[in-house]
Amino acid sequence: MIPQRKRNEIRQRVHARIREKIQGTPERPRLNVYRSLNHIYAQVIDDTKGATLASASTVAAKIKTGGNVAAAKEVGKLVAERAKEKGINKVVFDRGGYLYHGRIKALADAAREAGLEF
Repeated sequence: MIPQRKRNEIRQRVHARIREKIQGTPERPRLNVYRSLNHIYAQVIDDTKGATLASASTVAAKIKTGGNVAAAKEVGKLVAERAKEKGINKVVFDRGGYLYHGRIKALADAAREAGLEF
């Protein structure tokens, strides 16, 4: 079994590799996801300005349990609604070095259902 510290270092390397290829623009910002043990966070970022345009998390939304798939779906829906309010319809999905599975997939699917295109 890989220790948690080593696993996070591997994830950060994978994320750096992903970030070399994708970049958020004003027309198509980046939807970034961060997952901790108890919470999940999502931000819509314009990398040219270095500004966060919309965000949502289980901490800010005061969802009782943040470390599960149901909470990830709520965050995905919430971040999509906030992005749509700002006039953002298309984004580039940045999975943050995590596998596209479980909570990450649930958040992405919920954001798609709420109207974001990626």
